Amino acid sequence: MGMKGKVALGAVVGIVVIGAVSANAGGGDGGKKTDATDKGSSVSAQKTPGTKKDSGKAEAAEKKAAFEGDGDFQVGTDIKPGTYRTTGNTDDLCYWERAKDASGELDALLANDNVSGTSYVTVQASDKLFKSSGCNDWEAVGTKAKGSPATKMAGNGGMFRVGADIAPGTYKSTGNTDDSCYWERAKNAEHGLESIIANNNVTGTAVVTINASDGYFKTTGCKDWQKTA
Repeated sequence: MGMKGKVALGAVVGIVVIGAVSANAGGGDGGKKTDATDKGSSVSAQKTPGTKKDSGKAEAAEKKAAFEGDGDFQVGTDIKPGTYRTTGNTDDLCYWERAKDASGELDALLANDNVSGTSYVTVQASDKLFKSSGCNDWEAVGTKAKGSPATKMAGNGGMFRVGADIAPGTYKSTGNTDDSCYWERAKNAEHGLESIIANNNVTGTAVVTINASDGYFKTTGCKDWQKTA
């Protein structure tokens, strides 16, 4: 239950999805119909060919916040379809919502979540409204993974992009209590049940293998993760 009184559909706490989606069924960032990044780069975030100077301007523009963390945004006019990221959120105070219309009714919800740390969300062209409350600013994310992926991650860090934020491999988190640790391997950032490759609530030690074909890894309420293999 979030601060806004709505259940986060994407956080399937207490439910282990077994065999719902094959771990090899089109995970990662390439060639999938519902991939988090196939449709995930805002036009404003994409680089345009040109001189090194022009390229530098494009990279700077990509780092700018695409829109603020509070407000209702109409898709196609206020914001473009694409994948967006918000970081540095604390205590689940950030709430976001994808909606198929602006009625405000429950059946208009496509996906939602309460966030600590980082969240990625892919807004589809068919979405009508994106709502954000208490979040840090959202920025557009390009289609290609960048940076040096880490081999450890904060257990309450939110979402990590595989191949960009974290390296594939087997990770371990120890000392978790009362099933408060929730992890999720996801093939994209749409946050629907069909996005989930596997998930679990854990007491004690959690061990999970993140494949290179996975799109994202989500972790909430866990002790920090360390890559072991």
